[in-house]
Amino acid sequence: MLTSEKDVEMTNEMRKSDFYFDLPPELIAQDPLEDRASSRLLMLDKKTGKTEHHVFHEITAYLSPGDCLVLNNTKVIPARLLGVREDTGAAVEILL
Repeated sequence: MLTSEKDVEMTNEMRKSDFYFDLPPELIAQDPLEDRASSRLLMLDKKTGKTEHHVFHEITAYLSPGDCLVLNNTKVIPARLLGVREDTGAAVEILL
């Protein structure tokens, strides 16, 4: 788990542990904002590891000609499947 910006190590390898972080329940959006362009945007400087907080309508300041922006308009349905892996006995949770 990263404890500060100085701890960021940039590599070309992605690990599951890169995605482990504390997320307080009160920070998990339950409903979309009425003004979707006001959604929060977290920017990462890949060279320094520095992060900055912005809002989504500022995203064009970070795009260059030839960049590919992929938008996702899928919705999460309130469904959860719980299970256990047969081979390891590890708990599994799937959100649909």
